[in-house]
Amino acid sequence: MEWNQKNEPIVPSFNDIIDAHKRIQPYIHRTPIITSKSLNSIAGCNLFFKCENFQKVGAFKARGALNAVLLLEKTKLSNGIATHSSGNHAQAIAYAGKIVGTKTTIIMPSSASIPKISAVRSYGAEIIFCEPTQQSREETLNSFIEKTKAIFIHPYDNFNVIAGQGTVAKELLEDVSNLDFILTPVGGGGLLSGTLLTTKATSPNTKVIGVEPSGADDAYRSIRDNKIYPSINPKTIADGLLTSLSQRTFYIIKNLVEKIITVSEQAIINAMKLLFERAKIVVEPSGAVPFAGVLEYPEIFQSKNIGIIISGGNVDFSKLPF
Repeated sequence: MEWNQKNEPIVPSFNDIIDAHKRIQPYIHRTPIITSKSLNSIAGCNLFFKCENFQKVGAFKARGALNAVLLLEKTKLSNGIATHSSGNHAQAIAYAGKIVGTKTTIIMPSSASIPKISAVRSYGAEIIFCEPTQQSREETLNSFIEKTKAIFIHPYDNFNVIAGQGTVAKELLEDVSNLDFILTPVGGGGLLSGTLLTTKATSPNTKVIGVEPSGADDAYRSIRDNKIYPSINPKTIADGLLTSLSQRTFYIIKNLVEKIITVSEQAIINAMKLLFERAKIVVEPSGAVPFAGVLEYPEIFQSKNIGIIISGGNVDFSKLPF
């Protein structure tokens, strides 16, 4: 990781996010923002849902992966690209690899959902399975990279990935003015970091809140105690939010976030079910987490204008929680 002279991580500027947006635009959807009178009435505020469940690969991750891969020099692509991921980043890297025409290998935990495995394969990527632990993921990936010299694209601790994720909030703030809050889910912190950098630059009065399952609350504790806690045995249906912050995402979030709030499993299920029933959209548990934050803390959001980033819609329909 790159550090400046003050020994702080080097992070993207808003110009990097603008450049990322131009670079990836031919390959992504400008996703719609939907509203629902009935959900506004239930929540007691004005909700603007940025639907990254309609994005390529079904999640915002396409943005960061594309930005990072499109910036790689052709000579570096000859050994292929690789990453470890249980789902959406895996699909995003496989998609990006297909666009630039390079070999893509994904290290996936053996517990990954069947639809996500099928989706990764459909983009032509090779999968190497590992034990469902962070350590096993990293060790398997490291030994693969040592052997092949493939380029590792980290799911969130990557300057260009964060710049790409910042384009979600850029579109949201271009399409909806006067937002009091923007809420995003937080796992490794790439989406939250990009959202914070964009919002600070373009709408400094808008407060950004990260929302995390209480069964995987390492980011909440990390910001509270000003030190990074690893994510150990997280217990949540929000399977996209199981990783811990990196030094880079921790640095951005601790300096810019309004706060991180945690939500119960029941609130996530309720939020997901309401989005299916009332908004008629398919949302994965991780994508429903920010809306769960609004439902669990109505006193914070009463009568306010709230942008909610629905991070993805890759649902395993054999495991619906309701």
